[in-house]
Amino acid sequence: MAVTVTGGAGVARAEAAPPAPPAPVVTRAALDPSLVAGRGAAVGFLEQEAEHATTNGTLIGPGRTAYTLASEASGRRAVSLAPGQFVEFTLPAATNAITVRYSIPDAPTGGGITAPLAVSVGRRPARTMTLTSQYAWLYNQYPFSNDPTAGLLHPDWWITECSCVPAATTPTPTITRPFRPHHFYDEQRMLLGRTYPAGSVLRLAVPAGSVAPWTVIDLLDSELVGPPRVVPVAANVLAFGADPTGRRDSAGALDRAIAFARRTKLKVYLPPGTYQVNRHIVVDDVTIEGAGNWYTIVKGREVALDTPAPDGSVHTGVGFYGRPASAGGSRNVHLSGFAIEGDVRERIDTDQVNGVGGALSHSSVDGLYLHHTKVGLWFDGPMTGLRVTNNVIVDQIADGLNFHTGVTDSVVRNNFVRNSGDDGLAMWSEKTGNAGNIIDRNTVQSPVLANGIAVYGGTDNTVSRNLVADPVREGSAIQVGSRFGAEPFTGHLWITENTTARAGTYELNWNIGLGAIWFYALDRSIDADIQVVGDHYLDNTYNAIMLVSDWPVKDRYSITNVHFRDVRVDGAGTSVVSARTAGSASFANVDTRNVGAVGVNNCGSFHFTPAGSEFSLTDLGGNDGGWLAPWLLPNTITCDDRPPVVAPPPPSTW
Repeated sequence: MAVTVTGGAGVARAEAAPPAPPAPVVTRAALDPSLVAGRGAAVGFLEQEAEHATTNGTLIGPGRTAYTLASEASGRRAVSLAPGQFVEFTLPAATNAITVRYSIPDAPTGGGITAPLAVSVGRRPARTMTLTSQYAWLYNQYPFSNDPTAGLLHPDWWITECSCVPAATTPTPTITRPFRPHHFYDEQRMLLGRTYPAGSVLRLAVPAGSVAPWTVIDLLDSELVGPPRVVPVAANVLAFGADPTGRRDSAGALDRAIAFARRTKLKVYLPPGTYQVNRHIVVDDVTIEGAGNWYTIVKGREVALDTPAPDGSVHTGVGFYGRPASAGGSRNVHLSGFAIEGDVRERIDTDQVNGVGGALSHSSVDGLYLHHTKVGLWFDGPMTGLRVTNNVIVDQIADGLNFHTGVTDSVVRNNFVRNSGDDGLAMWSEKTGNAGNIIDRNTVQSPVLANGIAVYGGTDNTVSRNLVADPVREGSAIQVGSRFGAEPFTGHLWITENTTARAGTYELNWNIGLGAIWFYALDRSIDADIQVVGDHYLDNTYNAIMLVSDWPVKDRYSITNVHFRDVRVDGAGTSVVSARTAGSASFANVDTRNVGAVGVNNCGSFHFTPAGSEFSLTDLGGNDGGWLAPWLLPNTITCDDRPPVVAPPPPSTW
C-alpha cells in the first residue's frame, strides 16, 4: 500500500499499488505442457497464446472450418486488434528476443501490404516491427494463386462448393471470389536490444494510423538468445569480399571461401550480418558455420531464369545445395548456425527454390532458421547418413522437409516446423525406396494443407515421440500413404509415442472427416508390419484412426497387418476407428474417452455383405472406454458415411 501526503493538514490518503500483471500461461502447441511431456522438439523459446494474454481486442475462434483465420491459428484461437488496440504478454522468463505470429490483410488485388506493430516492454520506448502479408494469402485450387480476383484455375475439377464440375454444369455456377483463401499467417523475429526479466510486460500495439484495418496476433514466442558464436580459425567470408550489410551480392565471396576452406581443410565462418545471395551455393566436403541463426542471415530474392533449367526450374533463389545424385551427390557437408531468408511467394512445383537441397550423404544440417523458401529442406536421393537436427522451419509455401527417393539411414530429430503449405515432414519413396530413417521428437504445428508427418512407402522407417498439432485440411497429423507413385511399404514401420492435437481434419474432395492417423491405400495395398505403439490422439475433430482405400480401387487394394497398442484417445468428434477399406487391424490397450459417435465406423469396401464388413478387428484385450464392444467384432457393419460431429471437451491429464 502506497501512502501519499496531501495539503497543509497532512492528511494521509492510501493509494492502491498497481495491480500485478497476470501470471503467464505457457503452452506447447496450445496445450498444457504436462500433456506432451517428452514429446516434440525441445526448443529455446516459450510459447504464449494470445487468447490467454491481456487485450482490449477481440477473440476469434475457436473454429476448425478451413479458409478461416481461426482454423489456421495455433490452438484454433487468436486475437484480432483494430488500430489503437493492444495485447499484453507477461514474460515467463528472462527474454531478449521474440517471435510474433500474426496475420494482416492482403492487398485488394493480391501481392500483400505492410503495416507497423509497436513493441514495448514496461515503460521503455516502443520499437516498430514491420509486418507484411507479401508471403501469405494464397487462393484458389492447387497449385494456388496470389490473385484474389482470379476465376477457377481448374474449372474441369469437381468442387465441393457446388458439388459439381463447373465447366460441365449448366447453368454455370457462381463461384464466390476470392475462392478458398488460405495461408493467412506469417511470423517476424526481433532482438529486443537488452534482456528483460521474468514478469516484465511486453505489449504489442497496433498504431492508430495503421493501414491495416485489422491485425491478428496468434502467439508470442520469447527466448533468451546467447551471444554470437565466434569461429576464430576458419575461412571468414569477410576476407573473401562478403558484404555483411546485405547491400552487395555475396554469392561469389561464399564460393571463394568454400573453395579456400576445402583446400586448407578449414571451416567456413559467416560472422554476424545479412548476406545477400540470390542463387544456389553448391556445397561438397565443407563445413559452414554461422554466428547463430539470430545473428547470421543469408537472404536472397527469387530470380526468374532466362531459360528453364534442366530440372524444370523457372526461378532460382537463395539455398545451399548438394550436387545432384545423378552427378554423384555431395558428402561430408555440415551446415549450422545461420538463417536462410527466401523470397518465395508462389508455388511452382518444378522450381528448386528450397532452403537446403540436392543430395547430401554423411552430412548434417543443424540449428538453421529457414523462412520463406518453397520447401525448407528437400533432398533428392539416393543418399545416406544425413542428420537434420535442431532447426526451425517456418512459413513455407510447400513442405517443411522431404526425404525424396532413396534416402537411407538418416535422422530428422528435434526440429520445429510451423505453417508449412504442404506436409510438415515427409518421406516419399518415389521410384527408389527410403529405408532405415528416423523422424524423432519433432514438433509440427499448423500445416495449412496435407499432413503433419507423412510416410509414402519405404522400408524399416520410424516415426517416434513427435508432437503434431492443428492440421487444417485434406490431411492428418500422421499419414501412412500408398500414393504419389511411391514404392511399396516393406519390412516394418514403427509409429511410436507420438502425440497429436486437434487433428482428424476435413477432406475437401471426399467431403468426409479423416483421422488423426490416416492409412491410405491408393496405388497399392499396404501390408507391411506396422506397429502403432504409445500414441496419444487428443481432441480429434473427426476420427482418431482412419483406414481407407480410394473408391476406384477399393476392390483391388486393402490395408492389413496394422497393430495398435497402448494408445490413448482423448476426444473424437466422431469415431475411434473409421474403416473404409478391406483388411484388418488389431488393438491392445487402446483406451478412450469423450467419443462422439459409435466407437468403430466400419464400412469395409462398401459391399455390405451378409458375412459382414470386409474389414475385421481383433481385440487383444485391455481396450477400455467401451469403444470396442464385443458385438462389433470381428467385422460388424456400422457404416455411417458422415456421422454428426460432437465436439469433445479439451483434453486433460489421463
